Amino acid sequence: MRIALGVEYDGTDFLGWQRLDRGRTVQGVLEQALSFVAATPVAVTCAGRTDAGVHARCQVVHFDAPVERSDRGWLLGTNSRLPDDVCVRWLQRMPEDFHARFSARARCYRYTLLNRPVRPALDARYVAWERRPLDAARMQQAARHLLGEHDFNAFRTVACQAPNPVRTVHALDVTRDGDYIHFEIQANAFLHHMVRNIVGSLLPVGLGEREPDWVRDVLAGRDRTQAGPTAPSQGLTFLHPSYPASWRLPAEVTL
Repeated sequence: MRIALGVEYDGTDFLGWQRLDRGRTVQGVLEQALSFVAATPVAVTCAGRTDAGVHARCQVVHFDAPVERSDRGWLLGTNSRLPDDVCVRWLQRMPEDFHARFSARARCYRYTLLNRPVRPALDARYVAWERRPLDAARMQQAARHLLGEHDFNAFRTVACQAPNPVRTVHALDVTRDGDYIHFEIQANAFLHHMVRNIVGSLLPVGLGEREPDWVRDVLAGRDRTQAGPTAPSQGLTFLHPSYPASWRLPAEVTL
């Protein structure tokens, strides 16, 4: 029986999603909790791996249940064994051909930046900070150059292992809400550090150090050294992947 889960986590104290030989990871603690409920090892697959310090509102994972448990047993039992910074929000039994990663048609991230002279206190785990005034409208103008299918080599880390740097950005919106600036981006898939590198490259435009068309030139140049710095991880949240309606998953992860 294949089961899909919607998982929420605060990535601050994790070394990222992917299980490692050492250190605390989201995949590691989730598999430990599921394995306890199953009384046998359980391995999970996620829609999109997140880096150290990156959060998730609704990461989708699947696993093949090695034993029969009720939905309530899986959900409550797993949450009872998870640390406070991770929870399973929902559970759904799926056909055997569902795949959390390969069945997804899009992923959506939000990067949140506090733009005021004083650093954050309450939000320090979940937002990045820029003390200098930023022009969100200029950044939105620059962001339009990144829409559509492009080679995003200039916006991925040199350690990225993806064989193909071409991705399709469906939407990229930069909005201000008081002292907060939100960068929300949806694409079919993302390269390693792609969102954080895009944000880091929009900031010089927002500061008036670069013109909006500079982002177009960086994209065309395909040279990571010509783009902006990588934005800090704590401002980034993986909102959700999106799946065709035929899978009958919850509305927040359905196209």
